[in-house]
Amino acid sequence: MKILIIEDEPSLREIMTEYLRKQRYVVESADSLKDAMFKTADYEYDCILLDIMLPDGNGLELLRKLYRTGKSGNVIIISAKDTVDDKVEGLELGADDYLAKPFHLAELNARIRSVIRRKDHDGDSAVSFGNVRVDTSSYSVTVAGSPIELNRKEYDILAFFINRPNHLVDKMNLAEAVWGDHMDQVDNFDFLYAQMKNLRKKMNDAGADVEIKANYRLGYKLVAK
Repeated sequence: MKILIIEDEPSLREIMTEYLRKQRYVVESADSLKDAMFKTADYEYDCILLDIMLPDGNGLELLRKLYRTGKSGNVIIISAKDTVDDKVEGLELGADDYLAKPFHLAELNARIRSVIRRKDHDGDSAVSFGNVRVDTSSYSVTVAGSPIELNRKEYDILAFFINRPNHLVDKMNLAEAVWGDHMDQVDNFDFLYAQMKNLRKKMNDAGADVEIKANYRLGYKLVAK
């Protein structure tokens, strides 16, 4: 899962980034409203952590833009400006939660998991398609009830697809979701092809009744066999 941290205070941004990466998130960051506007326009995120008080504007301006474009899901406002009016306006604009500074990193992680689980998984930490089940709380995968061992990137790829069954995903969007933004600057996608090849083989060997099918020049799709 990919997280965007919008926070102008360098030390807090660095601490949050380091902690969330240890929790196996792909983390990107922005330190200004302008940078945040650019990133949210060009890239997709599973959750956005939004500070209201930014050096070049109010974070609620970004939330209004996300609301207008239908991209305001999975936003957690994080701010020292803890007033009822800010909370109400932020929630009315589509934010899913509000966390006042200072906060414990463990609570931040719990809030992120809760928001994603509530919005995307109907409150369940596990997602299934066919006989494949991915548990996002334990980072485990089973095929027909039996565990299958995946490396981190193989797991991240499968977790991305199992939340989008029968949905065609191009390689650029997949690479950005699993490895981070700016994948459009890489020379080739050999790193993606290698992980995808290994994942597809492991799923097939384990007896999965679904597969990640390649569509020439278009991308990949998780479908029933």
